[in-house]
Amino acid sequence: MYEFDFVRPATIAEAVQALAADEAQALGGGQTLLPTMKQRLAMPEALVSLTGIDELQGVCPDGEALAIGAATTHADVERATADSYPALAALAGQIGDPAVRNRGTIGGSLANNDPSACYPAAALASGATIVTHRREIAADEYFEGLFSTALEEDEIITHVRMPVPQAAAYEKFVQPASRFALVGVFVARFEDGVRVAVTGASEEGVFRWEEAEAALSQSFSADAIAGLSVDPDGMIADLHGSKAYRAHLVQVITKRAVQAAAA
Repeated sequence: MYEFDFVRPATIAEAVQALAADEAQALGGGQTLLPTMKQRLAMPEALVSLTGIDELQGVCPDGEALAIGAATTHADVERATADSYPALAALAGQIGDPAVRNRGTIGGSLANNDPSACYPAAALASGATIVTHRREIAADEYFEGLFSTALEEDEIITHVRMPVPQAAAYEKFVQPASRFALVGVFVARFEDGVRVAVTGASEEGVFRWEEAEAALSQSFSADAIAGLSVDPDGMIADLHGSKAYRAHLVQVITKRAVQAAAA
């Protein structure tokens, strides 16, 4: 590691001011950024920690949704949503290991937008709104590709407004070394239809499987997608699996998620 300044603001306004400095970068739980800095793939001159800002902590009702502070850890999301949004709680409880879950934050995960991260699937399937200190961004407009989002360079996520569906489930095929999703699928059924979001599979990052959504909106059962498949050409190929393998997993994991949500 190299020398850098560390700033721990107490308010969002102080954080915004600190991030205005040259080469300053926001720090959530540090589960991605700190390893990246150790490898010299990122070298900010100052880290602005967001974990000491009370406004960014906790989970509370927001109409028919939940407002989840950006600095809320995965472990706290799991505990706080166990009754109000069990599928989200189950997702949070599957992230990494206990050390990661007690340091990593939902805001950090969404800001980083790793192509195999779990929260992007939950946000996209739930029709979430990512709220920053200056605007609101619908999840459908927020995710722009691998490690790419609609966030501007100095923009801070303050909270995520997560609508709670009538039924939902998250299933993932775990890469055992990293605990990331080789393929993960979040299925959410609302009164006006079903949303299906897939992570870990596509070269473009998290995406909605619209063909499955249409079929499941007509009949919410695993049989409804039995004859459907995704195009392997757009899937990731690496040492863990080929394009065809991931495309196959998308259908298999989606069926499992539907079965879990229906139960």
